[in-house]
Amino acid sequence: MPTRNLAMRPFNSSFLNIEKDTDTIIKKLFVESRPYSDELKKLLVINAPDCLDNNHNTVYQEAVKKATPAWLKKNGYLTNLPKLELDEHEEKKSIILIHFDSFTESATNPEFRDCLIIIDIFSHLDIWDLGDYRIRPLKIAGYIDGILNKTRLSGIGWLNFVGCSMVKIDENISGYTLMYQAVHGSDDKIPQEDDTESPKWDNVPRT
Repeated sequence: MPTRNLAMRPFNSSFLNIEKDTDTIIKKLFVESRPYSDELKKLLVINAPDCLDNNHNTVYQEAVKKATPAWLKKNGYLTNLPKLELDEHEEKKSIILIHFDSFTESATNPEFRDCLIIIDIFSHLDIWDLGDYRIRPLKIAGYIDGILNKTRLSGIGWLNFVGCSMVKIDENISGYTLMYQAVHGSDDKIPQEDDTESPKWDNVPRT
């Protein structure tokens, strides 16, 4: 007896949208927010204390130019996996880890889940000091916070700062953890092909 090809009931879930949300955050941080994106790249890929001050250094300029999100991920500066691969023979570096936690039902859009977006910033202690009491992981946190806080991102909703605390990995690696509450609204519904009334991703306003 032939089986019936029943159409699956369409559904929405924030868990199925994490990869899109992560990509949106990364583009906001490293592509769409210049010149702040370039300053953030300098702090990640240039270990020298004058990484923010020496704007005429052609080596620094080339380092920023090649630091695309794909390059940063490939070379271990950017990750969404909850592990740190630190080779003792590798160049000292800073790392940004983006992950999601503490999912709860959205009050305004029950089909979706509000959550915490957690951004860990780790730096080798030997490259923390940028001079004039400036601390590399805190400068990184400052640019990330300036770009993301109170920002409207497609699919995620509004990002609201929750807190920041220091975290220590070992005697060589320490950093800070940034936390944001991602609040889904009714306009964050994933549009279906036949859903003409739902907003499309490209039409959602960005800041």
